[in-house]
Amino acid sequence: MNLGLLYQALKQDQVDMVAGNSTDGLIAAMKLTVLRDDKNYFPPYAAALAVRRATFEAHPHLQEALAELSGKISTEAMRNMNYQVDGLHHSVRDVAKEFLGP
Repeated sequence: MNLGLLYQALKQDQVDMVAGNSTDGLIAAMKLTVLRDDKNYFPPYAAALAVRRATFEAHPHLQEALAELSGKISTEAMRNMNYQVDGLHHSVRDVAKEFLGP
């Protein structure tokens, strides 16, 4: 099911629980509780970048810039950024710039 529909179904009391992503922006916005997966039913999800070698060759500083971000974005921070984009309709560019700071 589309993630947007999952949260709409929760909001309309059509369902009591859904399996979403821990970084979904609507979790905080809707004041939902994330349950702990103590049985490890759901595999962990970690984003990974795939970049063409030609891209790194064309942009030599890109690899260093991406390495600086590795492991720096917590689940809570990503959830907040997703909410700013999906819930508040801020531009991805502005949200990323704010996260990265001056």
